Amino acid sequence: MIPWQSNFYQTGYKREYPYYPYEYPGSPDGSMTSVLWAKTQQLQADSEETFRQIQSIYGDHFPLEARHHLAPWLEQHFSTELDLTIPQHEEHAQRLVLELVAQLESKAMEMTDFLIKTKLEQIVENFKQRYAHNPLTLYQIVQQCLASEMNLVQRAEGLSLDASGAMANDTVYQIQQQLNLLKKSTQECGVEIEKTRQMQEHHSINFYKHHQISVQLDNGQFHEQSQEYVKWKEWRDKVATELRQSFNNLKLQTSTLANRHLDMIKQIKELQYRVLDQELNKWKREQQLSGNGQPFSNNLDTIQKWCEDLAEIIWLNRQQIRQLEMIQEGLNIPSQESSMNILPELSDGLNVLLDQLVKSSFVIEKQPPQVLKTNTRFSATIRLLVGTKLNVHMSPPVVTASIISESQANSLLRAGHSKKNRSEYSSGDIVNNKQTMEYHQSFGQATGQLSVSFRNMSLKKIKRAEKKGTESVMDEKFALLFWSEFSIGNGEFHYQVCAPSLPVVVIVHGNQEPHAWATILWDNAFAEWGRQPFVVPEKVPWLQVANTLNTKFKASCGRGLTDENLKFLAGKAFSFRNLSYNTDYSNLMITWSQFCKEPLPDRSFTFWEWFYAVMKLTKEDLRAMWMDGALLGFVSRQQAEEYLQASEPGTFLIRFSDSELGGVTVAWMSVNEENNQKEISMLQPYTRKDLMIRTLADRIHDCHQMTILYPNHQKDQVMGKYYSSLPEVAPRNPRNGYVPHHLVNVIPGSGIQVGGCKESSYPNTPNTSFYDPQSSPSARNTPVSSVTAPLMDTQSGLDDLQVGGLVTQAVHQLNHEPQLC
Repeated sequence: MIPWQSNFYQTGYKREYPYYPYEYPGSPDGSMTSVLWAKTQQLQADSEETFRQIQSIYGDHFPLEARHHLAPWLEQHFSTELDLTIPQHEEHAQRLVLELVAQLESKAMEMTDFLIKTKLEQIVENFKQRYAHNPLTLYQIVQQCLASEMNLVQRAEGLSLDASGAMANDTVYQIQQQLNLLKKSTQECGVEIEKTRQMQEHHSINFYKHHQISVQLDNGQFHEQSQEYVKWKEWRDKVATELRQSFNNLKLQTSTLANRHLDMIKQIKELQYRVLDQELNKWKREQQLSGNGQPFSNNLDTIQKWCEDLAEIIWLNRQQIRQLEMIQEGLNIPSQESSMNILPELSDGLNVLLDQLVKSSFVIEKQPPQVLKTNTRFSATIRLLVGTKLNVHMSPPVVTASIISESQANSLLRAGHSKKNRSEYSSGDIVNNKQTMEYHQSFGQATGQLSVSFRNMSLKKIKRAEKKGTESVMDEKFALLFWSEFSIGNGEFHYQVCAPSLPVVVIVHGNQEPHAWATILWDNAFAEWGRQPFVVPEKVPWLQVANTLNTKFKASCGRGLTDENLKFLAGKAFSFRNLSYNTDYSNLMITWSQFCKEPLPDRSFTFWEWFYAVMKLTKEDLRAMWMDGALLGFVSRQQAEEYLQASEPGTFLIRFSDSELGGVTVAWMSVNEENNQKEISMLQPYTRKDLMIRTLADRIHDCHQMTILYPNHQKDQVMGKYYSSLPEVAPRNPRNGYVPHHLVNVIPGSGIQVGGCKESSYPNTPNTSFYDPQSSPSARNTPVSSVTAPLMDTQSGLDDLQVGGLVTQAVHQLNHEPQLC
């Protein structure tokens, strides 16, 4: 989470907007200019349609009020898009978001108008709640809003050469425009139907009048030759003529309106397909990829707004079709003509669209964890996107969660939209699996949200399928299934909705986690949309795997993998002994078995187990060094030797161990004093257990024979910020007289020089701990020991510990006592 602060430092990014400067009248700082917003305001004043378009651009995701009060600042800092794949740009974008919130807070404090002040404070609070965990989402939203606004202004000024321009290519704008047109058409049809209803009422009155006149004439009250009879007969004929004319007009009008609704329903169907089958499914796919670490621009609020508009349009059209049916019923159309009536077909089509919309809008907003450990608490959030628009929140439904197997997921898919028996879809016991949906009114939203958050679910028991061949429990995939039932339209429509989660792997022990994550990573990355659950390809091109590993590593460790890193990983995955720098691995196919089933040559672990352990070590202990580039990491032993052979003595590099799972080692160049030959040494790998005792930076700091970080950086300049700070003065404990101590890294090999005396600290260790490059790998790892050294006070002396000619400083407490050798 990025902390929301009030004070920021100004970055060096300076941009100019492609319009002439224009003073922003609402800005307290007269020196600041707001060019785009001034033009936008002018357009709003000139055209009501443009005002509606501006409203469609800005909403609860970024309110129009924030745009207005921060106009100059926004255009100064957000007019150029940053590449968020570059760490420096990503960091700058996060700072801009923090500063944006601070600017709004400052504006709110300056305001004397109570309503404006309250509004801005609400916006600030909404931003903090909504974007605190993902500030880059707000940055992208502001960028999109400004781009859409600029395109709108350019199109209005005739600056866009293509009439369909960038704005027309903007999905959000296009969909909102289509919705606005459908709303307008629906409203116009409503007006026409009301006119038609009044015509039908007038027709009914005339029909009753004609009937009354006919009764008067037929009951013999007037003599057929009398003037009164002739007068009444002419009146009846006149009314009959009017009736025939109004009848034909009403038939034509209802037919015309029915055809207009037919066209509208076709447009609704196309737009609903775009919203549900494209945009909502795109959101679900991005949500799935975010499980592998890919950035997720969560636009579910926008999709909810579209779904609500569609629900409103469909519901109004249903009412209008029903009104037309009532008008036709009042006309008593002959049966031979009623066969041409398309209104029942239109009504059925709208009911199908409404059914699809309601069932598709029941979504999992926050997925449960995809690696699920039994008897461990987990959470999930479900939302019904059309719940408030269709008044479902007036009687909020209960949502139930169950866990289903792969075969049950396939059965659910085959069942389609038919009613299902909930008891048939369960493969385990989940506690706290029932919750009632709640209505949440968020600031800036017209209708709020109907959702439910499961916070304390726990899987107590799981029923597994029989395993085939080499399958393990970590290969078996399940899904959580969320159910609910409710009615709308005063019970006219009853719905059973369900939403399966992304695949989950159930484990019972922590050591099953690496393989389980391999299953999930492969599924998230390579599952085809609309597949049969939970089918994934058995092999994929290395390029796709490389991109997935890069995304995952960047999300976990803060910086992605270089091309050289990926070449190294390709060589390890395909077990290539001799890597050629120019070899192209992109189109080589890697199988699931190679990825996480088959052990690496001469190793007891797989490629994925090695990668996962390295990623976990980097994330937990080496993240800062990796992000700064101090950790070379993905380098083979052979490459490390080649790098160091061409370097000067004292040069060292840090690489991940090939032999130790989750290990990191340090290789360095030195000169053999006996034959004056260069020698390369490698420390025995450190694991997380070692680094929890003493950090890697401190251990390297202890080794004074390592002076230059490869290729040519002074060790202390690069590593200094990672060293642990120790007090220079260490007084005795007043209660027991003990002197504090700390661990110092020591490389054994020769004697320790203490105060001019030399004795072997490790008498059983050979004097030559360095290895020859031609020696066997097992002989090349130099063991490392930790020596406890007391801290020095102001009267202490500092002696050098010499181990095999390598200097390690240790601190001795003198206390005015004689020095022992």
